[in-house]
Amino acid sequence: MLKAELLEITKNGENSGIEFKRDDIKPEQLAKEIVALSNLNGGKIFIGVEDDGTITGIQRNNLQEWVMNVFRDKVHPMIIPFYEEVEVEDKKRVAVISFPQGIAKPYVVRHNRREDVYIRLGDRSELASREQQARLYSIGGLLHAETMPVSGSNLQSLDRQRIDDYLTNIMGNEEKGSSESDLIKRLCNLGLMIEIEKSHVCCTIAGLILFGLRPRTLMRYAGLRVTVYKGTDKEYETILDKTIDECFIGQWDSGTGVRRLVRGGSIDLFMDSIEPFITQEKMNNSVRREKIKIYPIEAIREVIVNALVHRDWTRSIDIEVALYSDRMEVISPGGLQNTMTIEKMKAGQRSHRNPILVETARDYGYMEARGMGIRKKVFPLIREYSGKAPLIEETDDFVKLTLFPGKGEIK
Repeated sequence: MLKAELLEITKNGENSGIEFKRDDIKPEQLAKEIVALSNLNGGKIFIGVEDDGTITGIQRNNLQEWVMNVFRDKVHPMIIPFYEEVEVEDKKRVAVISFPQGIAKPYVVRHNRREDVYIRLGDRSELASREQQARLYSIGGLLHAETMPVSGSNLQSLDRQRIDDYLTNIMGNEEKGSSESDLIKRLCNLGLMIEIEKSHVCCTIAGLILFGLRPRTLMRYAGLRVTVYKGTDKEYETILDKTIDECFIGQWDSGTGVRRLVRGGSIDLFMDSIEPFITQEKMNNSVRREKIKIYPIEAIREVIVNALVHRDWTRSIDIEVALYSDRMEVISPGGLQNTMTIEKMKAGQRSHRNPILVETARDYGYMEARGMGIRKKVFPLIREYSGKAPLIEETDDFVKLTLFPGKGEIK
C-alpha cells in the first residue's frame, strides 16, 4: 500500500471494511475485528491509528509475529492475511492487515474456552444474534435453513392428501407405513419433519413450505407478495395487491384411477393471479380478438420457482413480485449462497441452498433436472421477447431479477 493511499483511507474514517486500532490492542480484541470483517466481506485493519484517524504509529516489537499468532490461536477457521507496514510522517509506521471475505463462515473468536461469532454492522463489530449466526452457517454450507423446525407446528399442520400423494406416487408406497408414528418417522427421514426432543416432533421449514396447510399461519414470511402498479414506480395506484398463502405442491387426486391436479400450489396460484396482467387482447387479421403474451409464461414461472426454492429462509420477509408498466421485478430474500456470483449463475454453475425444496420441485416437474433454467430458459426467452437481457442485482439482503416486456405473440 502506498503512503498516499493510507493517508486517504485514514482521512475518510472507518467503515464496513476498514478498522483502526491502537498499537496496544489485546489479542482477543484484534481477533474480534478479524472475525467480524471476515464474516462480512473481508477488509483491512490498520494498527497504529486512533479511532478518529490520527496516526500514532506502532511501537510493539515483532508485531508481525504477534499478529500471525492472533490469527493462528484466536481465529477459527484459520485465515491467512497479507501483512505490510507503511511509513508515514515523522518516521511513524502503520501496520496494514488485509484479508478477503471468508468462505468458511461463520468465523469465531476462541478465547477463555468460548467461541464467539461477531459480525460487522457499519463501522462496529458486534456479537451475532441467533438469526445472524444461522444465516452465516447457511452461507458457509454448514446448515440448510430449510431443515430448521417451525415452532408450533405438528403433523396436523401438513395437508395429508398432498403428503399421501407424495409418498405414494413420487417416493413409492413400500416405506409409507400404516400408523401415525410410522408416517412421522418417514417424514423425519425425508427432512419434512424433525424430532426436537423425545416425543416432540414438528415440521421443518421445507415440510411446511412444500405441504403445509396455510403456511403463513405459522411462518409469516412463507408467502408470495404480488403487487401490480399502473405506472413505473410505487407512487402509482395499485391494480392488484395480494399475498399468496399456499404450499408449494399442488393437490392431486387419484380417486378415479387417473391422477389429476385438483388445486394448484403457490406457483400455480401465482400464475393465475398474474396472467391477466401479462397478456393483452388485440385484433388479428381476421378481425377477431386474441390474447398476446407480454412476457413469456415459461420464463415467469421459472423465475418464481427459483425465487422460492433458492431463497434464504433465515430472512423473515416474503418473496416480492412487483409488476410495473415497463418491467417486472422479482425480489428473493437473501444474497447468493456461499461463493456463488451472478457471473457463475449466468454461466450455468449450480449451488443449492435448499436441496429438499429443489429436489421436490424437480420431482413434480416444476424444475428441469439439469437445474439450468435461468441460463437455458429465462435469459433466451426474455431477450427474444423484449430485446433486452434480464437484469440481476445482488446485495447481502436480496437478489432482484428485473424482466422487461415485449410486444408478445398471439397465443
